[in-house]
Amino acid sequence: MLNKFRALAHHPRSKLVLAYTAGAITALSFAPYSIWPLYLIALAFVLHQSSDLTPKQAFKYWLSFGFGCFSVGISWVHVSMDVYGGMPLIASIALMALLALYLALYPAVAGCLMQKLAPKTSLLRNLLVFPALWTLTEWARGWVLTGFPWLWAGYSQTEGPLKPIASMFGTLGLSFIVALLAGAIALLAVKRWQSFAIAVPIFTALTFVAPMTSEVTPNGETIKVALVQGNIPQSMKWQPDALWPTMLKYMDLSRPELLNSDLIIWPEAAIPAPDVDDNVQSFLYNANKVANLNNTAIITGIIGYQNSEFYNSLIVLGNYNHKQQSEPDYLGDGSNEFKKHHLLPIGEFVPFESLLRPLAPFFNLPMSSFNRGDFTQPNLNAVGHQISPAICYEIAFPEQLRANMNDNTDLLLTVSNDAWFGTSNGPLQHMEIAQMRSVELGRPLVRATNNGVTAVVDEKGNITQQLPQFEAGVLVADIQLMKGHTLFTTIGQWPVLILSFLIALGAVIRKKFQ
Repeated sequence: MLNKFRALAHHPRSKLVLAYTAGAITALSFAPYSIWPLYLIALAFVLHQSSDLTPKQAFKYWLSFGFGCFSVGISWVHVSMDVYGGMPLIASIALMALLALYLALYPAVAGCLMQKLAPKTSLLRNLLVFPALWTLTEWARGWVLTGFPWLWAGYSQTEGPLKPIASMFGTLGLSFIVALLAGAIALLAVKRWQSFAIAVPIFTALTFVAPMTSEVTPNGETIKVALVQGNIPQSMKWQPDALWPTMLKYMDLSRPELLNSDLIIWPEAAIPAPDVDDNVQSFLYNANKVANLNNTAIITGIIGYQNSEFYNSLIVLGNYNHKQQSEPDYLGDGSNEFKKHHLLPIGEFVPFESLLRPLAPFFNLPMSSFNRGDFTQPNLNAVGHQISPAICYEIAFPEQLRANMNDNTDLLLTVSNDAWFGTSNGPLQHMEIAQMRSVELGRPLVRATNNGVTAVVDEKGNITQQLPQFEAGVLVADIQLMKGHTLFTTIGQWPVLILSFLIALGAVIRKKFQ
C-alpha cells in the first residue's frame, strides 16, 4: 500500500497536484491565521520533490506551486471586481486566477533556473542557489509592471520568531532566510541533518542580536493620537449626495477627542471629493479653524486637484508647527500635502485605458484617473511633529518608506480604504504588511482605515491597540515616540539583493566551467 502511494505521489500529474496543494497551504502562514511553520514545511516539501526534475519540468512544477500560493492567498482580489466592479462572479474569479497565474511565473522562473544551475540536492543548491533565486524573483515581483510584493515569504514571520531580523535586513532579507531554512529542512529528507543543526542556532542567535544592532530609543516625548474609523459603506462612498453626511460623520466622531488629542487622523479619501469643490472648501475652512482652536491638527485623506490633475492626497488641517498657535496653517495651496506615488493599477489608474475602459464597469471605478506624486516627498508637519505617510497599497514598498523617512521622523502613518474587499483576508494581510514597516524602520506606526483594520503598532511591529472591523469608532492612543535608526534604515535591502545576485552569478559561472 505504501509503495502504491509513493508511486502515485511521483506520477507527473500527481506531483503537480501536490505542488498546488503545498502552495495553497502557505496561505495559512499569513494573516489572519499566521501559522508560520507551514510556509517552511511547504517550501521544503516542493524543494525536495523537485530535485529530480528537468528545468522544463521544474518550471511547470513550481508554476503549480505558485498558482496554489496566489490563487488561494489573494483570492480576495475578486471581491472588488464582483461586488463593486460590475463583473459576473465567474469573470471576476477568472481575472483573479489570471493574476495568480502571472504571479506564479516568479517562483516558476526560480525553480527552473535552480534546476539549470544546481540540478541535484546539495548544500550548494538548497542553502545558496535556491535562497538567492527565490529572493531575486520575489524582489522582481515587487517592481515589474509597477509591482505586487504581496505574500513575500518574509511576511510569514510577522508573528514568527524571526521577525526582529527584519530590523537588520528587511522583509526581503527574511525571505532569503525562510528560503534557506526550507532548504535545510529539505536536506533532512536525504539525511543531511548537519546543515539544519547549524542553520537553526545561527538564525536563533540573530533574533537576539538584531535588537543590539538598533540605535532606536525613546526620545522622551509622547503624542496622543485619535484614529477615526467612519465605516462608510463602499456603495455610497462616492455618491454626490453622501458627500456632506460623510464629512459631518467624521467631524462628529472626532469632536469628543478634539480637546484631548494632539493629532486626529481620518482615513484615505475620508473626504471623497476634490478639494476645489465648494462644499469641500467650506468644510475644510471650518475644520481648519476648529482644529486650531482646540490646539490640534487633523490629517485627512482627500482628492487633491492641482494644475488640472487629480491626486490621492493627505492634507493637514489646523496647527503645523506648534500645538498652540494663534492661527491655523492650512491654505489649500498644496503645501504640507502628501500625494500618493505608488498607484494601484485599475483602481487608481488604468493602463491601456482606451482599450480597457469600454470593456466593463470594473475599468471605470470611481477616481481611477489619478496622477502620481513624487517618489520622495517631505514628511507631513503636524503640531510640531514630523510624520512619514504612505497611502494604502504603497505601504507594501519598503524602499519607498525608507526613502521618505528622515532623522526627524517621529511617526509612520498609513491610511487606507479596504472596504473594496469586504470581509476577506485582504485587509488583514494589508495590516501585517504595515507591521513589518515598523520593524524595519524602528518607528511606531498608526493606521487609519474606513472600516478596519484601524490600529496602532509599536516600533517592534506589535499591534498594541486596534478597533473592531466594520464598526464606526475612534481609537485613542498615547504613543511613545522614538529616535535613532535601525540597520535597515541605513542600508536598506540592497545588501541582500547584492548577495543574492553574486550567489546566482557564481552559480552561472560554476555551471559554465563544469
